[in-house]
Amino acid sequence: MKCPKCGGEIPFYDLKPNCRHCGVNIMYYTQEAGLIRDAKRTELEGAVARMVIARVKAAFIGGKLQIFRMVAVLLAVAALLLPLASTAYTLPFFDGKLSLGILGLVQGFQNGLFMKVPQLLSSAVVAAQTTPAVVAAGFMVAIVLIDVMILLALLLGFLNLTKSTKFMRNASVAGAAVAVAGQIAVLVLSKTTPVSSAAAFSMGFGCLAVCAMFLVEFFLNRALLKKGIEPTYRENDLKRKELLKKVRAGEVDLDDLTLPIFESEEEREERMKALEEALKAEEEGKEL
Repeated sequence: MKCPKCGGEIPFYDLKPNCRHCGVNIMYYTQEAGLIRDAKRTELEGAVARMVIARVKAAFIGGKLQIFRMVAVLLAVAALLLPLASTAYTLPFFDGKLSLGILGLVQGFQNGLFMKVPQLLSSAVVAAQTTPAVVAAGFMVAIVLIDVMILLALLLGFLNLTKSTKFMRNASVAGAAVAVAGQIAVLVLSKTTPVSSAAAFSMGFGCLAVCAMFLVEFFLNRALLKKGIEPTYRENDLKRKELLKKVRAGEVDLDDLTLPIFESEEEREERMKALEEALKAEEEGKEL
């Protein structure tokens, strides 16, 4: 092997910790170089982590608009608990009720009511009440899907703040339109559905609450786009991120970089303050 400092040849049987040519401690010399290399990599990777945290803060708690937007999205999801419509069946060997909200849809799958829909649609007795229930359920599913997409866009919005905000704004418009169309459809169907002793279809007002929250989301996201939601990064972090890409691509060698790689005046003051505190603590330890 060769000495890491002077490059002199060291025989394999020479087990002494120091180089026979320059006298350097081989183990500690390589450890010091490794620590310096790790410190450089930590500086670059720490910048990337800080940038992610800055985007997360800007997306969720960067201001009052972001906080209100998060609350509005959660309230829009909660509004799905309100039923868009409801239906009930009273038949000789079957008795079932369905509230066309998110809980009702889940319950309909659990109790097997949705499996009976083809039979109910083909029945001359309850087909007139089943058809509007299927239409209302279709609108409810569409609203749920839009709500889920908006919620995902909110949770993953820190990946791209502007694009996610634009998507949420546009999806809110689509959601409000679907909610209004669903409420109108349910209103018309409830008025035109014939009364039956075996089945009943009645209107709910869940879509109005969902539509209201979609409109609130629309105005909040539009205001955010107008105001701007770009995060504030620490000085030189963008440079560190670009340099880290080059290091990982093999274009730049860490050993060729100085330590610290980039340093602003504020960071230098923090480093010198930490160094002074460490020296002071060491002196106090010696006095004890």
